[in-house]
Amino acid sequence: MSTPNPALDQLGRLGQAPWLDSIGRDWLDTGELERMRDTFALRGVTSNPSIFQAALRHEAYDSDIRALASQGLDDRAIFQRLAVDDIRRACDVFLPVHEATGDGHVSIEVDPDLAHDTEGTIRQAQELWREIARPNLMVKIPATAAGLPAIEQVLSEGINVNVTLLFDVGVAHAVREAWLRGLTKLHETGGDVFGVTSVASFFVSRVDAKVDAMLEALDSEHASELRGTAAVANAVLAWADAQRLFEDPRWTPLAAAGAQPQRLLWASTGTKDPAYSDIKYVEELVAADTVNTMPLPTIEAYADHGVPAITIDAARVERARRELDRLMEAGIDMTVVTDELRDEGVTAFVNAFDGLIADLASKRATVTS
Repeated sequence: MSTPNPALDQLGRLGQAPWLDSIGRDWLDTGELERMRDTFALRGVTSNPSIFQAALRHEAYDSDIRALASQGLDDRAIFQRLAVDDIRRACDVFLPVHEATGDGHVSIEVDPDLAHDTEGTIRQAQELWREIARPNLMVKIPATAAGLPAIEQVLSEGINVNVTLLFDVGVAHAVREAWLRGLTKLHETGGDVFGVTSVASFFVSRVDAKVDAMLEALDSEHASELRGTAAVANAVLAWADAQRLFEDPRWTPLAAAGAQPQRLLWASTGTKDPAYSDIKYVEELVAADTVNTMPLPTIEAYADHGVPAITIDAARVERARRELDRLMEAGIDMTVVTDELRDEGVTAFVNAFDGLIADLASKRATVTS
C-alpha cells in the first residue's frame, strides 16, 4: 500500500473527502485505481456521460463490446452493461474505504434524457441499485423539477443518492427538503436510515466562467475587480444554508436513529481560467463534512502544492454575502446565471450521452468488422 500524500490525507482529516472525478476500465484492469486510492487518500469516485465517453475510446472495452454485440444488444444496452460493470468494480475497489470510514462511494448517473421524467428516473435508479448491488453505490439524479420527487422516492427506499447539477442556493435548499422527506419516510416505515447516504453536488468553476464573461462585457474597472469571486461566494452561501439542517426539528429523530447529514459536494472544481490558481476551487472551499470531487490534474496539483486548512467559516460567509451584493450592484443577476447554468448543464449531459452512444456505435462497427 502506498504512503498517502500528506496534503490530501490532511484534507480528509479536516473532514473534507477528496473524490476522483473520473473512471476508466484501464485503471481497473491495471490496478491504477487502487494505486490512486491509496496514494491520494481518495474517499470516492464520480462518473458522468462525458467521463464514460472519454473512457470508451480505450481498447480495454473492445472485447466486451464485441461479445455484447454478438448477443444482439443495442448500443444503449451495451453501454449500460459496460458502465454497470465498471462501477461495480470501482465500488469493490473502494469497499475497504467504505468499511473503514462510511464513505468510499462511487456514483453512476441515470440517463440524462430522463432529466424531466420522474417515473423514468425512479425506475432506472431502482434498476441500477439492484444490478450493481453494492452498499457504497450512489445513483446520480439531477436537481430538476422532475428530479426532486424522484430523489425523495428513491431515498425513501434506502437508495443512496448523489444529487447533481446544483448551481443555486435556493435549489440546494429544495434538494435538502426532498432528502429530509425521503429519509423521514424511510424512518417512519421502519427502514434503517443509518446506511443511507446522500451528497448534493454543487457546481463551482462554471459559475465563474459565465460571470467573468459577463463582467468583462461591462468593461469597467469596478466590474473587473469582481472577477473570480462569484463561484466561491455562491458555494459558501450554499454551505451556510446547509448548516440550518442542525436547527431543524425534523432532523432530531433521524440523527437519533443514526442518520448521516447530506453532505455538500463541490463539483466542477478544475480551474478553467489560467489566470487563477490551479487549486483555487479546492483551497478556497475547505469545510468539515463536505466532499470535493476533482479531475485527476487538480488532485495531482493539490498533492504537489496544496496547504490544507479550513477556509469556510462565519467570517467567510459574511464576506461572501458582500461579494454577491457587489455583483448585484454591478448588474449580475445570480438567479439568471444559475438558471442558465442548470439548463446548459442538462443539455450538455444529454449531448455528451448522445455523443457517447454515437461513439459506441462507431466502435462496435470497428471491433465487429
